[in-house]
Amino acid sequence: MITMDGFSDYKSINQPPLSPPSWLFPIVWTILYVLMGISSYLIYEKDDSTNKKALTLYAIQLALNFIWPIFFFGFNAYLFSFILIIILWIVVLLTIIEFYKTSKLSGLIMIPYLLWLTFAAYLNLGVYLLN
Repeated sequence: MITMDGFSDYKSINQPPLSPPSWLFPIVWTILYVLMGISSYLIYEKDDSTNKKALTLYAIQLALNFIWPIFFFGFNAYLFSFILIIILWIVVLLTIIEFYKTSKLSGLIMIPYLLWLTFAAYLNLGVYLLN
């Protein structure tokens, strides 16, 4: 709801090659959030000393994931958003590594999220360069 107006602006700007149709984004993000939820639950349910670090990283990446669209869609701050998504990508990678230490399945379940973020970073950079 915070970025609704910005998403309609996004449709009108120059898009990089391979940009998916706008209807695909909510489908992909729904799937990714379900996978992220399952993955974090697998870590949360473990009564392990390593899960605190893993869940802290998970919370940080959730916060970064929350603010990225505000800057990208809400403020059209494309360069700042690109820097932010790179930081997000790094934190997600660290989260995957920590999750994997506790639960291999949990770490593996997070990989599609990292792949999508890689693609989103490409799109973000493309939007910055083209606009």
